[in-house]
Amino acid sequence: MNLAEEFLLLAYDDDGTPLTDGTHLDNGLGGALLLELALAGRVDVADKKVVVLDDDATGDTILDRALGRILAEDRNRRPGHWVTKFAKDTRPQVLDRLVADGVLTVEKDKVLWVFPRTRYPAANGVEPVAETEARQRMQAAVLEAGPVDPRTAALCALVAATDLDRKVFTGLDRKVVQARLREIGAGSWAAAAVKKTLDEIQAAVMVAIVASTTAATTSTPN
Repeated sequence: MNLAEEFLLLAYDDDGTPLTDGTHLDNGLGGALLLELALAGRVDVADKKVVVLDDDATGDTILDRALGRILAEDRNRRPGHWVTKFAKDTRPQVLDRLVADGVLTVEKDKVLWVFPRTRYPAANGVEPVAETEARQRMQAAVLEAGPVDPRTAALCALVAATDLDRKVFTGLDRKVVQARLREIGAGSWAAAAVKKTLDEIQAAVMVAIVASTTAATTSTPN
């Protein structure tokens, strides 16, 4: 699975509802696409702009669609631009794929018998294997002091940036978890050039969340 799929599974509860608000979830997914493209060697950040290093298809339709959008742009854009752009339509793409692959199912009901709701619980009523494996990788990274592989570190960065750590690391001391996440974020777990790019994308996710939250707050009538 790509990072966006793993992140989405972690961000949804067992009953098929999100564990966080749409702003955090969608910007996290937008960042996940950029992080995955960076880890795949398709994009980099140079002079604070996203640049394409390799336009070859990855074989993943969601990633390739994102890469195509970057290639089609008339000029290089900042990571935050793409985080925000991808945040608008990544969630339905990822959910549709997870449903098509039999990882999740779709259930429609109404809250208070009035408001329609769509939930995406696990297909077999138990946590998906991919989610369990991602959770175990992350917990091992947090509880151990050794090096962390780039994909797990990137997933930890997404969870930290979207404030999902208390949901993902239930039962663990939050102060210890946050300290270790900061340590992982500052660690040299990838080549220097790649690490710099991933740091910029992580920062862009946090900025996009703050900007979206601020915009929603200021637009709410008193």
